[in-house]
Amino acid sequence: MYNVTLLDNYEINAFQKEMKYLKSLQADRLMRGFGDISGVKINAEKYGGWETSAIQGHTLGHYLTAVSQAYASSGDEEFKKIADYMISVLGNCQQENGYLHAIPENHYDMLEIGETKGTWVPWYSMHKILAGLIDAYTFTKNDEALKIASKLGDWVYGHTSKWTEETQKTVLNIEYGGMNDCLYNLYKYTKNENHLSAAHSFDELTLFDPLYKGEDILNGKHANTTIPKIVGCLNRYTITNEEYYLQVAVNFWDIVIASHTYITGGNSEWEHFGEPKILDAERTSCNCETCNTYNMLKLTRELFRITGDKKYSDYYENTFINAILSSQNPETGMTTYFQPMATGFFKVYSSPTDHFWCCTGSGMENFSKLGDSIYFSCADSIFVNRFTSSKFFWMEKGLTITQNAELPTVTFTINGSADAKIVLKVPDWCKDIPTVKINGEIKAIAVKDGFITIERRWNDGDTIEYEMNMSVVAHPLPDNKNTVAFKYGPWVLSANMGARDMKTGVTGVNVTVPVWDDTLSDVLVVENGSVDNWFQNLENNLVRIGDTLNFQINGVNQKLIFSPHYKQHTSRYGIYFTLTEKA
Repeated sequence: MYNVTLLDNYEINAFQKEMKYLKSLQADRLMRGFGDISGVKINAEKYGGWETSAIQGHTLGHYLTAVSQAYASSGDEEFKKIADYMISVLGNCQQENGYLHAIPENHYDMLEIGETKGTWVPWYSMHKILAGLIDAYTFTKNDEALKIASKLGDWVYGHTSKWTEETQKTVLNIEYGGMNDCLYNLYKYTKNENHLSAAHSFDELTLFDPLYKGEDILNGKHANTTIPKIVGCLNRYTITNEEYYLQVAVNFWDIVIASHTYITGGNSEWEHFGEPKILDAERTSCNCETCNTYNMLKLTRELFRITGDKKYSDYYENTFINAILSSQNPETGMTTYFQPMATGFFKVYSSPTDHFWCCTGSGMENFSKLGDSIYFSCADSIFVNRFTSSKFFWMEKGLTITQNAELPTVTFTINGSADAKIVLKVPDWCKDIPTVKINGEIKAIAVKDGFITIERRWNDGDTIEYEMNMSVVAHPLPDNKNTVAFKYGPWVLSANMGARDMKTGVTGVNVTVPVWDDTLSDVLVVENGSVDNWFQNLENNLVRIGDTLNFQINGVNQKLIFSPHYKQHTSRYGIYFTLTEKA
């Protein structure tokens, strides 16, 4: 991230809002629970919301990751000072046996005997804490963070090494986040075989085996419990090269995308996967938990890094724009828990200090690493994963590549001289083969596996002009071909449906959700002809208004204006509509 500079104004604002929010939080208030457990006096009051519940401590882990990423992204020394201060206090709070948390240690003993009354998901929050420590070491080079993490990993091994098969089954039946993933990351640094063993104890083979066979067994499973397990599964492959674990991850990803994913890239209803390809019937106010998207992108990033398959790059780009950027209010910097797929609802955002949902934490991470995964490099090649205005310093080649994205045209300017390959994808939203101009001259190009590779000696001031054609495309849901959403290029479109009566309610564990306006309808009645004919004439039925990214819908009973969904923040909206005939 320290080699990438954001130049896109929307993303710059998103990052700045996140930095302001991170600086507004008080580390002592997040660490107070840790002090209470260890006997270390911390003169601060705990935050509210989830941070006064049995999941307290999880936000600290997210926050530690976020400030460390913000330091790597910006070079702002204030973030390193925050991370260093937190590490020093957490070091004092760590007990002699390695335990470090804001909840009592006996919660883990209770879980092992199946006693869940009085606790919640202790291993889930432990994952966030351990991951935060590892990220603090990774991004700020704080050696003490790795020492604390290593000692905490030893404590985890102290538990897992004593598990019987029955105990393991009991523990893994309760959400444990990505404990396998963070322990594999810890092992990469420590090379401590106990950490590797502890990580493998969290590999849920009863889940992996049917996925390895390509079976969709996701119906009814809690999505954000399941996805991190597969992230950890893939991480094991990067260490052991066991093909089984790669195949599990590949199959899982394919299943989720093919049968459980909405147009934005999000998934789930009220946090759970449903029946395969039943998506229209599952559209409510509680779709697409942001943590699911965060974890699917972690999985996708690594699958792309390992395989180079363009489908992962396409999903990453689509989901980043339409689900991640979409999850933050650009005025306040606050983020969503759910993103409704039912028409007529609106986005609800967390508060700065009263909620601390899981998605508040993953939101901190999402917006402190916006420079991540725009570019991927290997040997003598640079892959452009996202088309967004940015600058990349390719250290190994001594080249600076400046991307100016004004879709459908993207211009790259090269500074420096070196032999190298610049690899551009032909995105899934591009109508045909793009046009490539090098220094103003059109070049004949070949497309291989969805990529265009430009190999040459680059000289200071060279330019690439990359032009892709875009059109409005309708995307139906599998359980109702007439229920559709629309995309224009990489942007999911949604209709602004006004701001009448924007009331909210509460669901689950104090999660705020929007209340529906029953005067709104997601049915569009075709005024003349058939629905099929309306779709066949889509270019005249959803028409761009001038040079804007606003589109007017024609030939139906509702007068609606569609625009990029990620910018839809202060009104009710509709992504999916069902078209029907007058009869």
